[in-house]
Amino acid sequence: MAHRGGAANPSVETLKARFPQFFVSAEVIWGETTVYIAPAGALEVVRWLHDDAGEQYDYLVDVTAVEYRDMEQPIEVVWHLRSIPYRRFLRVKAQLPKGEPLRVPSVYPVYKGADWLERECYDMFGIVFEGHPDLRRILMWEQYREGFPLRKDFPLRGRFSRAEQLRQALSANPEAKYSMEELTIADAFEDLPSEMRQRLSGGERTGE
Repeated sequence: MAHRGGAANPSVETLKARFPQFFVSAEVIWGETTVYIAPAGALEVVRWLHDDAGEQYDYLVDVTAVEYRDMEQPIEVVWHLRSIPYRRFLRVKAQLPKGEPLRVPSVYPVYKGADWLERECYDMFGIVFEGHPDLRRILMWEQYREGFPLRKDFPLRGRFSRAEQLRQALSANPEAKYSMEELTIADAFEDLPSEMRQRLSGGERTGE
């Protein structure tokens, strides 16, 4: 087809030579290069793309995932990388077969910006990024049990009845979605002036 083909990103050949055990294939569509790699090599390949002097993909644009309507087609994890010094864009994909645990190494050790992006993929698709320091839901609440909203098998009306959804919402602890590190109320109290701490300790209520 007309939109396929053309000159590939020069990083593809060097990546293929450097990681033959992880390289799967590459294609050019609308002038943009996509390289497919084995999921197990994600961190190693991305680290090389970031660190190698001839590559320098120093900007992680996005981490996302794609699930197609074809139930046999694997779910794809997608990394969008940009090398600002060389003005190159590279799309890296790893395919995760359905019916198996959706696991792939986290690239957080290379790009700290992957933190929330990987959490979003986990929240929406159920993909586990191994090695992520704080992998938990980011858009849905911690107690959300209906599944992963961007999966094709997700029921649009929910897995549970409205009554069950309401019961779960009312029984949820609203503070449970925060980590103890985020709950710094106690620390903030210690930072208050002594006179204010004394008044609040005595039961004084303010702002009402």
